[in-house]
Amino acid sequence: MRVYQNYIAGRWVAATRTLAVINPSDGLQIAEISRSGACEIDAAVLAGRAALNGLWTTVDEVSRGKLLLKTAEFIRRDFEKLAKLESDDAGKPMKVALADVAACARCFEYYGAAADKVHGETIPFRNGYTAMTFYEPYGVTAHIVPWNYPLQMTGRTVAPSLAMGNAIVLKPAEDTSLTALALAQLVEEAGFPPGVFNVVTGLGEEAGAALTAHPGIRHISFTGSREVGAVVQAAAAANTIPVTLELGGKSPQLVFSDAPLEDAAAAIVKSIVHNSGQTCSAGSRVLIQDEIYDQFTYELATRFKGLRVGSASQDLDLGPVVNAAQRTRIENYLSMARRDKLQILAEGSFATNLPVGGYYVKPTLIGDVRSDHALAQEEIFGPVLVALRFRDEDDAVRIANDTPYGLVAGVWTSDLGRSMRLSRRIEAGQVFVNNYGSGGGVELPFGGVKGSGFGREKGFEALYGFGALKTVTIRHGT
Repeated sequence: MRVYQNYIAGRWVAATRTLAVINPSDGLQIAEISRSGACEIDAAVLAGRAALNGLWTTVDEVSRGKLLLKTAEFIRRDFEKLAKLESDDAGKPMKVALADVAACARCFEYYGAAADKVHGETIPFRNGYTAMTFYEPYGVTAHIVPWNYPLQMTGRTVAPSLAMGNAIVLKPAEDTSLTALALAQLVEEAGFPPGVFNVVTGLGEEAGAALTAHPGIRHISFTGSREVGAVVQAAAAANTIPVTLELGGKSPQLVFSDAPLEDAAAAIVKSIVHNSGQTCSAGSRVLIQDEIYDQFTYELATRFKGLRVGSASQDLDLGPVVNAAQRTRIENYLSMARRDKLQILAEGSFATNLPVGGYYVKPTLIGDVRSDHALAQEEIFGPVLVALRFRDEDDAVRIANDTPYGLVAGVWTSDLGRSMRLSRRIEAGQVFVNNYGSGGGVELPFGGVKGSGFGREKGFEALYGFGALKTVTIRHGT
């Protein structure tokens, strides 16, 4: 059984302890990773600092971009190999894993092309002075990536930081670390100097805590729960450094009576079952106007009944969830729904011949849920869709905004004026009208408001977010 090591300063380094890697499709161990702590984190941060004081400073913006583009080329070269590794490690059906590999490659391509396009400004000022601004790298940046989209989310957080000229320390989730380590091999092959890209695996409370508290870190990027996000923010505050937090959502989809209902139904079902519902931006609440509630929930229920759950290798509509704890969490919410006598409108089905030890959950549609119920307020992070009624625009906006979160929203209507009004009134970092997610495009800035966090991933906003703005004022006389 393979034992994966950390990647620090361009070398593979073993930790003294290991963690088991479990395949969610059957519950069997497939490998081991390093269980790292403060010692390994310190070595990785020091390696990043050494790179910033050495070879990495000699690599100009154009050359940085070429290194990122070369990495993207290698990701595409190893497309199926990486997808199989992601599928085994995270339990993803191959079609989902393949899409995630493509998304990671696209992140490196996008920021590789953007690396030499970070422009400052000249500022009109007094006669005899010239004032200008520059973006400069922060230094060593920390990246803590969750288990739901390991490779894709690694690409979208580390690529802009590298493009800006930072060195990075990546701590992938302990449940899904294998593709981050595989990416380190490709980064090395692409020619990045040693110490620019470091990967340290381990538990969040050990390696993750040591990374966020390290005084040598100059910026933290974290995706995860609100509870852990608060701890990360406190650690960043202690060292007075910036942090980007993406902390999940309870995203509403608002369906009006004049909506393109067939398109809406297809997109809404896809949104909640993609990646077995383990998606921060999943449209987990569907708000339906009263006059079409019965018609639309019937359409959703019909689609839910046709969904099939299988192992990753069966490549069906849904695979397993990531681990036993996540399955238990989802099942507890479903038990709550039955205890509170909520309407179970439809469920999907399990495929035959499922491995006994896998972590499988049926996709479930629950109707007539109150806005204040836990299933409408809390992030379940599974394939559970709750349906709520609304009367008019004001009622829809009130319900849409009635959670601690504010990540993504969907509006389904044929009324252009309504789509514009609601896009401004809904509290969310992204709003999609008559579509949802837009394929997760790296071009589209992504992040939340309220309890969903702050800062932005994707787009040029993410690139600027990994740079410190410096103002230079020169007095030269008239």
